[in-house]
Amino acid sequence: MKNRRKAILELAPETRRCAIYTRKSTSVGLEQDFNSLDAQREACAAYIKKQPGWSLLADGYDDGGFTGANIERPAFQRLLTDIDARKIDVVVVYKVDRLSRSLLDFAKLMERFSRAGTSFVSVTQNFSTADAMGRLTLNMLMSFAEFEREMIGERTRDKIAAARRKGKWTGGPIPLGYIVKDKRLVVNATEAVLVREIFALYIEQRSALAVARILNERRLSSTRLRVEHGTVHEARPWTNADILRLIRTPIYAGFIRSHGELYDSEHEALIDHETFSRARALLDGAARTMNDPSRNPDYILRGLLRCACCGSAFTPASSRRGRTVYRYYRCLKRDKQGSQACPSSPLPADAIETYVIDRLREVAKEGRQDQTKEPDTTWAGRCLADFGSVWDVLTPQNRGRLVRALIEEVDVDEPSNRVRVCLTGLTTHADPTQQVHT
Repeated sequence: MKNRRKAILELAPETRRCAIYTRKSTSVGLEQDFNSLDAQREACAAYIKKQPGWSLLADGYDDGGFTGANIERPAFQRLLTDIDARKIDVVVVYKVDRLSRSLLDFAKLMERFSRAGTSFVSVTQNFSTADAMGRLTLNMLMSFAEFEREMIGERTRDKIAAARRKGKWTGGPIPLGYIVKDKRLVVNATEAVLVREIFALYIEQRSALAVARILNERRLSSTRLRVEHGTVHEARPWTNADILRLIRTPIYAGFIRSHGELYDSEHEALIDHETFSRARALLDGAARTMNDPSRNPDYILRGLLRCACCGSAFTPASSRRGRTVYRYYRCLKRDKQGSQACPSSPLPADAIETYVIDRLREVAKEGRQDQTKEPDTTWAGRCLADFGSVWDVLTPQNRGRLVRALIEEVDVDEPSNRVRVCLTGLTTHADPTQQVHT
């Protein structure tokens, strides 16, 4: 009799600690007495109760209102921590996609489970990862779950596009001048006045930077006061980019954009179509002027000039008075943020270019007088050796090439009227960093 009891004890199943994980993508219905998470947990508990030697742990792992597209869920992270600590032998879920909808994430989770000696069971799909067939079936089901998730994403995008074609607001950052009420844009009368003023100023000034400067001088902030996590964030000053973004927004003229097309909107426009078209035409014209490649070859110091005051580059620019075009190099930081960001005024292109070329002429003259220096046989070296006659016959493109081959950088301290020309190694006998006045 004693031996018989011993045999029965040896055949008794090993106790396996089981944890139930439940998830619901949205928080809708979670306030009910018996919700989706409760239904999942009840089904899993009934399954565990039927398995010999399985014991349900007291801790619950429930994520309500969290997507399965990633694993950044509080209860799930707690579950993974307990698995790594080897506190759980079996994870039980209602369906596979409750754990994850990403095949890549799921594969990594299964590796993590395996290292901890933890099995995975889906009660409605009747398989586990304890055998090879279960793992194969699991991967197949996960492929279909991921396919379903992608299809849901496509349908959602199609629904949003269809709503936009009907002129409906589909969410996103709320534009200045509006509030959202019943999922629709409603005019904010106070902010609407500011938006109309910005369009009027841009048409008058024809410069986003000038508009930003005027608004900042009037202490009109570009962003609303907002509260995040109990902290009040102050509104910041207007920038060049803020004005450009606002002018480009078709919402203010009563349009909704979808896949590059504009559709009449349900919300009230803040400006008329003519004002919006004029502002956009000025903006597009300015962009074409700035990006016109035919102007750039004339700026032979393009990419070489640096502002000694703020470290930014000087960028080519021009203005027109009548038929006369005036060329400049302007500090990029000052151009974007205004004079309070950098004190450097625009540099007359002809003056700075003449000064730099004169320095190259001096280097060439010194090089001819230095008979002990080994001659440079490169294209730039040959040009420098006979700089006076070669420069006059070069095209603007080749002049720029030569200057960029001979000069590493030109630092300009405009307020102090000082220039530092940094040459390449072609003229090692000269001091390439000597500071001179202009």
